[in-house]
Amino acid sequence: MLLQDNLTDNWGIYQSQRVFQYHLHNVNGTTVSITNFGASITRIMVADANGKTDDIVLGYDSLEDYANDQHYMGSLVGRYANRIAGGIVSIDGHAYQLSTKPEGYHHHGGNSGFNKKVWNTLSCTSNSVTMRYRSADGEEGFPGNLNVEVSFLLTTENHLIINLFADTDQPTIINLTHHPYFNLAGHTAGNISSHRLQVNSDKYLPVNEMHVPTGEIVSVKNTPFDFRNEKTIGEHINDTLLAPGKGYDNTLVIEEQLTTGLKIAAKVKEPVSGRMLTVYTTEPSVHFYTGNFLNNVKGKAGAIYSRQGGFCLETQHYPDSPNHPHFPTTILWPGKGYTSTTIYSFETATAGN
Repeated sequence: MLLQDNLTDNWGIYQSQRVFQYHLHNVNGTTVSITNFGASITRIMVADANGKTDDIVLGYDSLEDYANDQHYMGSLVGRYANRIAGGIVSIDGHAYQLSTKPEGYHHHGGNSGFNKKVWNTLSCTSNSVTMRYRSADGEEGFPGNLNVEVSFLLTTENHLIINLFADTDQPTIINLTHHPYFNLAGHTAGNISSHRLQVNSDKYLPVNEMHVPTGEIVSVKNTPFDFRNEKTIGEHINDTLLAPGKGYDNTLVIEEQLTTGLKIAAKVKEPVSGRMLTVYTTEPSVHFYTGNFLNNVKGKAGAIYSRQGGFCLETQHYPDSPNHPHFPTTILWPGKGYTSTTIYSFETATAGN
């Protein structure tokens, strides 16, 4: 692939494959950096209400750091995001044992998921990059050869559009998500509890002691999961319902029946900088995670990321869907392509509002 000045950094070699970091730009001075290791977002530089530009996603400086990462920092997660109880799935009358954690559930694609793969870069321009990965039949226990393509497009409206496509040659399951940790005050700013969040969700998925959905779909009313009206992330973060996850680590339902159109899933405001993030998605849920297991992680530019130093809004299908037939299906059939779109839109308001 031709390396373009100011657009591409050669990051090194991982398991005999070349790894690059790509820099997308727009006329507003916004920059998004992405590496083909894990199709990971490594940096998002956006201005605040006073025109000061800062990096608003947590991350690392080097390929080695991403290879050793345990937090899915900025990465594309697959084949199946989040948890599947027991790790056994039945598809078209056949049972498949997926790789599992010691606790007995499949998590985020397995021991070596898509976040640890080198993706093949198909194209790169000043504001877009497209990558592909072929997941072989049997990888982490999943059936079928799965071809996955992801494209990132940074628009002049400060929209980062992430389009996903996949196809398979055997019936399989798929649930992809992107996993950036945001801190709209800047990646070194620390605790995100003062960010103000609104989520277009009136139901959530209760979980058991392993943080796997029970199958219930419950109203958010009178729970800490009620973000229908904007409130600070920290307002109920110490509620006893959140104790098992040490903070928010829960799936909020955007819709119970999957549709194909984009809708607004969530809006976040950071009152000091004035930065605002709006998340659009075609997915039926968003998993809200407040970085509860960041424990003095050594990040980029000398940063140390502590507990709740960033938040994730992971657009996806419901966790554990293969065990709950009333959840939107995650089965992908040959000849039926998988598509998913998520948009991160960045704006500013008057600082302090």
